Amino acid sequence: MTAYRLTSGGLVDRGANLDFKFDGKTLTGLSGDTLASALLANDRLLVGRSFKYHRPRGIVTAGASEPNALVTIGKGASTDPNTKATVAELYAGLDARSQNRWPSLKYDFGAVNGLLSPFLGAGFYYKTFMWPAAFWEKVYEPIIRRAAGLGRVVLERDPEAYEKCWAHCDLLVVGSGPTGLMAALVAGRAGLRVILADEDFRLGGSLLAETTRIDGVSAQAFAEASLAELRSLPNVTIMPRTTVFGWYDDNVFGAVERVQKHVAMPQAKLPVERLWRIAAKRALLATGAEERPLVFGGNDKPGVMMAGAMRTYANRFGVAAGRSVAIFSNGSAGYQAAHDLAAQGVEIAAIIDSRSDVADVAPAGVRLIQSGSVIDTQGRQRVSGIVVERSGFEETIACDAIGMSGGWNPVIHLACQRGAKAVWSPELQTFLAPDVGNGLVVAGSAAGRYTLVGCLADGAQKAAAIAADLGFSAPAEAMPVVEEDIDPSFTALWYSPGAKAKAFIDFQNDVHVRDIGLALREGFGHVEHAKRYTTNGMATDQGKLSGINATGLLAAMQGISPADVGTTTFRPFYTPVTLGALAGTSRDEHAAPVRKSPLHGWAQKNGAVFVDSGLWYRPAYFARSGEKTWRESTDREVRNVRENVGLCDVSTLGKIEIFGPDAAEFLNRIYCNAFLKLPVGKARYGLMLREDGMVYDDGTTSRLSSEHFFMTTTTALAGGVMSHMEYCAQVLWPDLRVRFCSSTDQWAQMAIAGPKARLVVQALVEDDISDAAFPFLAAGIVALKGGLKARLFRISFSGELAYELAVPAGSGEAVADAIMEEGRAHGICAYGLEALNVLRMEKGHVTHAEFDGRVTPDDAGFGRMVSAQKPDFIGKRLSTRYGLTAADRMQMVGLKPVEADQHIRAGAHLLREGAKPSTLNDQGYVSSACFSPTLGHDIALAFLKSGRERYGERIVVWDKLAGADVVAEVCNPVFVDPGNAKLNV
Repeated sequence: MTAYRLTSGGLVDRGANLDFKFDGKTLTGLSGDTLASALLANDRLLVGRSFKYHRPRGIVTAGASEPNALVTIGKGASTDPNTKATVAELYAGLDARSQNRWPSLKYDFGAVNGLLSPFLGAGFYYKTFMWPAAFWEKVYEPIIRRAAGLGRVVLERDPEAYEKCWAHCDLLVVGSGPTGLMAALVAGRAGLRVILADEDFRLGGSLLAETTRIDGVSAQAFAEASLAELRSLPNVTIMPRTTVFGWYDDNVFGAVERVQKHVAMPQAKLPVERLWRIAAKRALLATGAEERPLVFGGNDKPGVMMAGAMRTYANRFGVAAGRSVAIFSNGSAGYQAAHDLAAQGVEIAAIIDSRSDVADVAPAGVRLIQSGSVIDTQGRQRVSGIVVERSGFEETIACDAIGMSGGWNPVIHLACQRGAKAVWSPELQTFLAPDVGNGLVVAGSAAGRYTLVGCLADGAQKAAAIAADLGFSAPAEAMPVVEEDIDPSFTALWYSPGAKAKAFIDFQNDVHVRDIGLALREGFGHVEHAKRYTTNGMATDQGKLSGINATGLLAAMQGISPADVGTTTFRPFYTPVTLGALAGTSRDEHAAPVRKSPLHGWAQKNGAVFVDSGLWYRPAYFARSGEKTWRESTDREVRNVRENVGLCDVSTLGKIEIFGPDAAEFLNRIYCNAFLKLPVGKARYGLMLREDGMVYDDGTTSRLSSEHFFMTTTTALAGGVMSHMEYCAQVLWPDLRVRFCSSTDQWAQMAIAGPKARLVVQALVEDDISDAAFPFLAAGIVALKGGLKARLFRISFSGELAYELAVPAGSGEAVADAIMEEGRAHGICAYGLEALNVLRMEKGHVTHAEFDGRVTPDDAGFGRMVSAQKPDFIGKRLSTRYGLTAADRMQMVGLKPVEADQHIRAGAHLLREGAKPSTLNDQGYVSSACFSPTLGHDIALAFLKSGRERYGERIVVWDKLAGADVVAEVCNPVFVDPGNAKLNV
């Protein structure tokens, strides 16, 4: 047996030894151990170093609230940093390493920070790294970045597999302690679909460390019998090793299941972690309560541990936290720990109780010190004694471990994640969960019912009420009989006075009492400010142990109630979640869904070279034999469209069908230009603004009937525009009778552009599409030869005579093939995204390269589109702000190089001739640029201060990245056919 392994007891398998490594040394544990319990059994109390001072740190808890025992597990690409040793399940071959130390855990050079601690108090970084300013980038920032963090991220590709799943249930029970087990039993027997989730690999919660008997059997046997019944019920799903980390809208809970984190060689066919989204009609929070640490001098040394954790290690894992243990307590729980440890043969050096007139009884022969205060501890890398003060007298008591018990903090994080604030209970001296509705019910110790009898009864009662609320009949249950129950009452103690050494609140981040006092004196007394100023409750800890003590101290220092101070905001995640679990299978080529246009096959047949465009694969250009570069192909396609005709796939545009008597009014409010009186059979270009007056998106909307409109959006913002419209309809104007749906994937849409476009389209369309019958901006339903119904729009993105033809997606490839066949005699070619961009720049048409979130309609030359007659539209009020109407705003212009052989690149900045490059001299920037085969030189669209007044002016295009300065002439952004003669032929 190892140094601190008890000779009997516990739930570990004493016949199954497991060899593992810690910092390169081979140790032995047992099946059923956690890494923490195995380390304790091997007398490895020192497990880490604190963040700021690099002070020695030991194991404090036996669960997910552990602030100190953070280790790195695994090797190479399979390395997991910042793993809590108290949760990590021991397995043969486990290789763990301590963190945040150099060159070794025992001899850490960073511990020199402890000597400098008088100069490294709260707010040190904010006050120190401000001067000289030139030091920040070259000195301060590199040092801080190297010092930041505890574990180190691995930059190699993660070889493990992850997945995501959905689950649905009537009742989700979070926690498998006495409350959770009773709730699951009652609900399961009533017929509810139940999911019981618990982060531990062995279910039972506090029952696994309980010594009392329930219904005549041990608490552990009662838990096993309950679980056996639950496993036999087909409507109950039990999920061990599963942490419920977040509560989201529609009662969806996030949970991560550790599927193969406890094996040395994961199976390739299974994920190592699985992210669950659990949609529950109801949820019951049975997460219990964390024991509250005590704040006293020297309370951070290895060997200082929660008294409840000592019980768990003794009763569940058969491990003693020390040979001679002192207990410092302010309530009954400390005595319970003392009795359990004494029963296992552990010497109890003394019980120090901060209260007077104590009713609790110490184990026989154990010294009890009432009204005592711990002011210091002895030892360097582990505890060797405790210094107690009582009535002005000091006494040193020898011990090698200290159990502290400061009361209870219900684990209510999930209940407060959606904005509800915790409520202070003066009776229980703690924060309880607020009423958050019937979607989530808090029960047992999480609701402040700390007795075992109370937990069992509360779980059963609240589960029965949930079953009845959902229409199920829960039979009356006889409550299990608890032979001996202790009420763990306590008197809050925020600080043990007289401390000679630092009294720590946050063990991980080295926050002590004086830091909280300094924050208060310097104006950071608000609980949220104090957290950030001192770093209390940050990083992986998130205030599980330190948060309530910090609140209590802030309150005590100001002479107010903790209710007036409150808690910091509880946010997901409750415990850290790996990025791999969040990504699931969405990695490498599956990082985002691949969307292929209905014309993808047609494009492949015609030699397309594809490019990622958002989520879509779009043809960039169509290479032909003899063409060596993309520019050659693009230039040919552009010239062919200008001279003959071309076919382009525009199916990726967002498409939204809009219906209803108020559809026109709805469009009139979301667009800045008028749509109320758009005639049936006509299309109109529209601009959508944000509330701040900036352009959000643009596109065309066609009126197909009096109550039916068809909107196209940019490819990139198709989803965003749809969400925006849904918000407007549901929140802003719920009285409007309008409905809409996305039809992007239902239509194959193609642009046929060029002077010969009508000849090609007319050959396929039964209807008359002459200029008189189907003029520019006409839109309607037409019949193709063969009877297929299609939508035809006479709109142009190239400036040429052009049509967009939309057909059902399944017919898209066949129709595109037919167009190419009919167009063969007219010199048709397929053209891609590159040519489309050149054509639109030649015509001065904008995309989101121009509408980048900083541009108003007037900036882009569309000021006349903003309707002054409309009573209101989104963005109207703020679009008239002074800053958006200033005379020197950047306005869109065209640029052409003075010397035709010079090149202009997007992203370059504009300067007056002779001006030095600087922010002060910056005149604007280039948003889009290309070579124009029509004009024979580069062209660009740019934003220039007072640009429309500066046509004909010479400007310097300064490109730092390319190392080039080009002199260009400012001109009209419409380079080709400014009179639009080609559109109306």
